[in-house]
This record gives sequence, C-alpha cells and structure tokens, in this order.
Amino acid sequence: MSSSAHRSSKTGYHLDPISRQTLERLCSSLTPEQVRITQSSGTEAPFCGGLLDQKRSGFYLCIVCGLPLFSDEAKFESGSGWPSFHSAFDPEHVNRISDHSHGMVRTEICCQRCGAHLGHLFPDGPPPTGERHCLNSDSLRFVPQRSRDSLTAVPTGFRRGYFAGACFKSLVSCFSPLLGVVDVTCGYQGGQVEAPSEQQFRAGVTGHATSVEVIYDPQEVSYRGLLERFFVMLESPQPDHRQSELETHSRHAIFYLFEEERLQAEALISERPDRGNVRDATELEVIAATTFWSAENPHLDDRA
Repeated sequence: MSSSAHRSSKTGYHLDPISRQTLERLCSSLTPEQVRITQSSGTEAPFCGGLLDQKRSGFYLCIVCGLPLFSDEAKFESGSGWPSFHSAFDPEHVNRISDHSHGMVRTEICCQRCGAHLGHLFPDGPPPTGERHCLNSDSLRFVPQRSRDSLTAVPTGFRRGYFAGACFKSLVSCFSPLLGVVDVTCGYQGGQVEAPSEQQFRAGVTGHATSVEVIYDPQEVSYRGLLERFFVMLESPQPDHRQSELETHSRHAIFYLFEEERLQAEALISERPDRGNVRDATELEVIAATTFWSAENPHLDDRA
C-alpha cells in the first residue's frame, strides 16, 4: 500500500488494516483471555468484566491496536452483565458483521482496524440510537478523559513523537500520509496551564504550542524519518492565507522523550544550512516533552 493510500475516519484515525506481523506482535502482550476473546470471538462470563462498573469519564480503546471505540457518554447500565454503549465514538471505527453461529442470526461487532472481536450489537438500547453495543471488558482498554494517553494509547512496540508548528492542518498533513504512522492527534504542549481550553489558548495566556502526537511503528518508519518529514514541512513554501488566531500564539518545536531523540534532532538541525531557523526566521526549539493535552475540538486544524 502506498503512503498516499491511507484510509482515515472522519475523526482523523487511520483505518488501514494492520499486517499479520504487527497483529501477532500486538497480541503477544495480551493475556490468554484477551487473545481468546479478541482473536477467537470469545465471550467473557457475565458480571465478571473489570469495566462493567467503570463510571469515570474517559474513552474505551481497542485492547489490541488502541483505536478509540466508545466513550463514557454513551455508556449505560443494561443489566446484561456486560459493558453496554448506545453508540460508538465514531461509527467508522466499529465493523458490523452478520454472525450465524449458535443457530441464530446476530450482529457481531469488531474493531475496524485490527479486526478484534468486541461483542455483539442488539436493537434494544436507549435513545438516541435504540442500539446496545454489548462489549467484553477484555476487548477494551480504558483511558481517563483528556489525560496524556487519552485517545492515543500506544500498543506494545509502537512509539510516540511530538512536534509543534504553526497550525494543526500543516502538522496533520505532514505526518498523516507516512506509512508506519498509526495516528496523529492534535493538542497543546509546552505551556503552564493544565488541560488548556481552546479559548485560553487563543487568548495567549497558556504558553502552549500547537502540537501533534504522532503514534508510529518504528519497524516501518524511523524517528529520523519523522524528523526529516517535519523539516520538509518547515522549509516548504506555504499557501497564502489569512493568519489564524491559532497561529498567532504558536511556535515551532520538537518535544523529545528520550536523549537519543534529542541527539538526532540536534544532529539534523546542524546539517541544515540555516542551522535551525525555519520560515519567517522562527527559531526551532528542541526541548524535553511536557504533558500533551489533546484538543477539545477534533477539527481545529480545519480553521488554519
């Protein structure tokens, strides 16, 4: 598959099927029960799942590949003995399959990206959908709302990279097409305010940069490959457009997680003729990663 052929959902998550090799690597970190349920359409015993009574605000991700599937806002008590949701985080993330096993016709639901079995769908849920997504706890991973891992839990063997630029749109367009990049999430980084809102950022009172969290498979794309792509974006002429409020308070930065990443970034900067100065004489910072706060509005990049 070429790097330009990525299929993405409306909420911006890659839905390309993962390779058999990657699936085997991800499953190697799961428990035998999680493997049985997700890979062999198993079902856990009712009233035994660890997420049945989970009431905190947050998101439920595929235990295998980390794709966001459901949120606490859609969770309800069905009395069935399994976690139940009336709607998905994004309908494109959940694949519906006709299941003719056990002498009946049911609708099986699976992760759209990795094919993991999640549970079944029934037409006896509450409004607004009237549906009940009946899930196995062992097919899900829960992450608290807007935490650093929120919506981007990294499967075993994958890595994170953080890059800040003038606007979300340019950053997403930069990394999203790369083969090996699983997800690109927009957010804020490097400021002094916890969980900054869009309004606070626009007011210029938080000190944050517009940043993206890039989840990638190092076996398909290296960190240096991400850095080189980032520099191409910084050095490319940009289309003329009215400067948005989001750009006014932003800056260019590489937020490194490990010393090795810092050394690679600084080495690549030293190879550039401008030695770190990018478009419009803006200085490029290489600084230790701080907490990444996901943006409240997943379509902020459309405004740039």
